Amino acid sequence: MAKLYFYYSAMNAGKSTVLLQASYNYRERGMNTLILIPEIDHRDGVGKVRSRIGLSSDATVFTQVDNLFTTIAAQHQTKTLNAVFVDEAQFLTKIQVRQLSDACDLLDIPVMTYGLRTDFLGNLFEGSEHLLAWADSLSEIKTICHCGRKATMVLRIDARGQPVKDGSQIQIGGNERYLSVCRRHFKEGMASQRDDELPLID
Repeated sequence: MAKLYFYYSAMNAGKSTVLLQASYNYRERGMNTLILIPEIDHRDGVGKVRSRIGLSSDATVFTQVDNLFTTIAAQHQTKTLNAVFVDEAQFLTKIQVRQLSDACDLLDIPVMTYGLRTDFLGNLFEGSEHLLAWADSLSEIKTICHCGRKATMVLRIDARGQPVKDGSQIQIGGNERYLSVCRRHFKEGMASQRDDELPLID
């Protein structure tokens, strides 16, 4: 039976690179894949998945109201799908995670999802929360903090490099807005500090 996979990490761990390589491996063997990306993330252009090392691929865009089971089933009827890949899976809704599991269980298509586990406040994203609960396989893609420890958290930073401690959960950005850190430096960065204090992140 096909499985639902969730590969999670902090930012800049190479999630998109791993996704693109895995999709390429299928296609190199003459198999068909479908890459899905949420509409909200268009940093690299609409309908594109691009890694920091330069790999890229076209992708099918979805919104938070789209039925992903229907999307996958329609593509599967056109040409047999051997695997489905979802980038930025933290932006999935609870219902869409269920729909992806239906694609595994009813269509027998493996679905590989890649995303962040937590936001800049240390809270789970909706998609990540339900993937952690529903996925058959959970795998961490590791990256490191500036101190050399494993980075498991993400800080949102302002133009001065100071941690941002409130705001909307979703704010699209890259290295200019986010910093992957270990738990210790996350807690230090989120600790109360005066405006005249030096940044706790060095």
